[in-house]
Amino acid sequence: MEPLPLVGVLHSSPVIARYAGNPILSAKDVPYNAGLVFNAGVCKYQGRYVMVFRNDYGSLADHRLDGTNLGLAYSDDGIRWQVEPLPCLEMHDHEVLRVYDPRLIVLEGRVYLCFALDTRHGVRAGIAVTDDFVQYDVLSLTVPDNRNIVLFPERIGGQYVRLERPFPVYSRGGERFDIWYSDSPDLRYWGNSQLVLAVEQVPYANTKIGPAAPPLKTDRGWLCTFHAVDTDPARGKNGWEASWKKRYSVGLMLLDLDNPAHVIGMSREPLLAPEASYETSGGFRNHAVFPCGAIQEDNGEVKLYYGAADTVICLATARLDDLIALCAPLH
Repeated sequence: MEPLPLVGVLHSSPVIARYAGNPILSAKDVPYNAGLVFNAGVCKYQGRYVMVFRNDYGSLADHRLDGTNLGLAYSDDGIRWQVEPLPCLEMHDHEVLRVYDPRLIVLEGRVYLCFALDTRHGVRAGIAVTDDFVQYDVLSLTVPDNRNIVLFPERIGGQYVRLERPFPVYSRGGERFDIWYSDSPDLRYWGNSQLVLAVEQVPYANTKIGPAAPPLKTDRGWLCTFHAVDTDPARGKNGWEASWKKRYSVGLMLLDLDNPAHVIGMSREPLLAPEASYETSGGFRNHAVFPCGAIQEDNGEVKLYYGAADTVICLATARLDDLIALCAPLH
C-alpha cells in the first residue's frame, strides 16, 4: 500500500463555540461504577432532554477497563444532567460481548436507539425502539462488520432511511471506510445500499469516515455531521495506550431532502477539531472529538454533543444557518 497522505494541522470552524463549562458529564457524575463516559446519543422527548451514554467502567487511577454499559440521564436545559441510578439496555449472552456508542432518534412519536455491539463473530450494528427507556424492542441487527448507524427522523419516499459505516477490509485495504445509505419498509429489513461519501473526498481524513449525530432536516437539505479520522505514523503516546496515531475530527455534509444518498454540499475544513485541553490531553485516547447527538432548537441554535478524548461528554453550539453555509457544493 502507498503511504497515507498526511493531513497536517487542523482548526475548528469559527462558527462553532465550545460550552465554557465543558465537560458536561464525566465519571464523577455517574452514581455507579464509571470510568470513561463519552459518545452520548441525545434527543428531546416528552418535554425533556434525554441522553444515553457509553460508560467504559473500571479504574481510572489504574488505567484499567472492566466492561461497558449504557447510562441514562435527563435534563431540563440540555446542559445540566441527572444520571439515573442504573444502566439501561444491557445485552450480554454467549455471543454479545458489549453494547456501545448509542444514538437517539425520535421517529413517529417513538424513540429509536441505534448502537454498536461487539460479538464473538464480529462488530454489528443494531436498532431498538423504546417508549420509556426501560423496555427495548430490538428490531434489527446487521451482519458483521458494520457500525455507526444513524436513522433519519422521518420516512423519505415512504421508506425508513439510515446512514452506516461498513468495514470493507479486503476490497479497500486497511481502514479505508466510507459512509453508506440503506433504506427499509419496516425498520427490520434493509437494502438498496449505496455509497454516500468516500474518505478520499474529505481533505481532513486519510483513514476513515463515518456517520456521527443523526441528521437534522433543514429547508436546504439534511444536515449531517460525520467523524473524519486521519492517521500520522509519527504520532506516539497520546493517551493510555502505548501508541495512538489517529486524530478524530468532525465534518459536515448536506444531503438531498428527497434523495439522501446524494451529497449536495460538504465542509472543506472540519467543523470541530481537537484543540481544547480536555480533547487533547489526559484522556484514554487524546486528539479525539466524536459527536453522537445533535439538537436543533427553535431559536436556530444547534447543540452538538460529543465525546472528548474517549473520556468525557462535551457540548458545542452553532447557528443552523452558519452550519449550512459551510457546506460548499461538491463538484
